[in-house]
Amino acid sequence: MLTGGTLVAALVLAGAPALATPQHSAAQPVRAVTHGSVDVCNFTKSRPTLKLGSSGSAVRQAQCYLNHSLTGRDLAVDGQFGPVTQQATLRFQQCAGIGVDGVVAAQTWSFLVFWGNSTAFVC
Repeated sequence: MLTGGTLVAALVLAGAPALATPQHSAAQPVRAVTHGSVDVCNFTKSRPTLKLGSSGSAVRQAQCYLNHSLTGRDLAVDGQFGPVTQQATLRFQQCAGIGVDGVVAAQTWSFLVFWGNSTAFVC
């Protein structure tokens, strides 16, 4: 059985436009965003593989998503993929139940975009 986050990631990775919302109570509103909708982070649409030492607008985009997906939201959005960003990435990957390697590649981007734009998922 797939969870809401897993289902959306699978659909997004398969290239199908999708809108799925997880199960929630009426007291807990869910803000779901589909591909092409307003994005909480607007540094770039580029999704390259990012790792320790990477820099630029795609790193800012990932850092922004990490801040919206992780409790604390204190990661500097400076465009430098250093040890702090790597640790935040590892924490996010572990929480999301995806491959934990500290690298922001296709699977991590998919989950970051969904979680960053949703109030339903926060690590």
